[in-house]
Amino acid sequence: MKYADEFRDKTIAQGLARAIGAEAGPRRVYRFMEFCGGHTHAISRYGLEDLLPGNVRMIHGPGCPVCVLPASRIDMAIRLVERPEVTLCVYGDLMRAPGSQGQSLMRAKALGADIRMVYSTLDAIRLAEQAPNREVVFFAIGFETTTPPTAVMVRIAEKKRLRGLSVFCNHVLTPSAMHSILENPKMRNIGGVAIDGFVGPAHVSTIIGTQPFEPLVEQFGKPIVIAGFEPLDVMQAILMLVRQVNEGRYEVENQYSRAVTRQGNRRAKDEVSQVFELREQFEWRGLGLVPNSGLKLKRAYAGYDAEARFAMHELRVADNPACECCAILRGAKRPVDCKLFGTVCTPESPIGSCMVSSEGACAAYWTYGRVRDDQVRRLS
Repeated sequence: MKYADEFRDKTIAQGLARAIGAEAGPRRVYRFMEFCGGHTHAISRYGLEDLLPGNVRMIHGPGCPVCVLPASRIDMAIRLVERPEVTLCVYGDLMRAPGSQGQSLMRAKALGADIRMVYSTLDAIRLAEQAPNREVVFFAIGFETTTPPTAVMVRIAEKKRLRGLSVFCNHVLTPSAMHSILENPKMRNIGGVAIDGFVGPAHVSTIIGTQPFEPLVEQFGKPIVIAGFEPLDVMQAILMLVRQVNEGRYEVENQYSRAVTRQGNRRAKDEVSQVFELREQFEWRGLGLVPNSGLKLKRAYAGYDAEARFAMHELRVADNPACECCAILRGAKRPVDCKLFGTVCTPESPIGSCMVSSEGACAAYWTYGRVRDDQVRRLS
């Protein structure tokens, strides 16, 4: 297939659904977690759960970098931009991400902080060139997909001697988070039933390849299928997972072979390895402190590290106790289990990160009406 609409063919989707229904053993329950918010949105947008038999259940996972960014890192950024010499560059979907006590970058900007929304790292470079007397800080966030552009930005800054440019690094690694979910019994057991496998992230895998997921299947005996974001991609990945479970196999399979290889993008990985190294641990909203799951700048580029330059201190702050985002991010609850969902918390007035981010599970449920479908099921 060559065109996007071919991956949305109704007849093929129904055929895949029949195959899943035929092969899913009626005496067992299959629980698969989709790690990426793009898959959650595809499942909700196209009503894929309605095509699955009742014993094949999808569990929403961490979703996206904005979803899992802890409130403490937002608070740190707000404290940083209180300095009059600092200009903070951020991606737009981060502006409303919740900090503690109702804080956000949007509110900080409204109160006079110099915060600029940018579309790429190149915008931060241009700003640093145009304002050489300002301290321009780029709020770097993302899974492995957005890490290479940050690495390139740092190397360009070094080449151009842009000493006023620095990075507040919040890049995180997906295999480490999946390891944490599988290793911690409180996370891997949902309603007393263990997760049977993962629909693996697509965009991430175009960078890192499928190889980094292989130690996970070997250690925990859980299959992982890397899948694209179109509905037929997801349905085929679910069928592949069902077959692995039935056959007692646990392998990394690549459904998204049109874009993903085992080795990934070597050039992108080389750029990242030149600039970044592992942190010992990094906090994820919903998962807590996860070992070897975050990146920081290497010593050779320490001059571009905003945390070192401005002596930024790690914070530990509590999440809103009424918000269920933490439980939703680790799959323990669904958006409709949160009392705030659709009442106090909406896209126009979001309380939690799962509603703020366009890739969050709560945003998917709201946008595509899954709340109404769940309410109907409860009443039936």
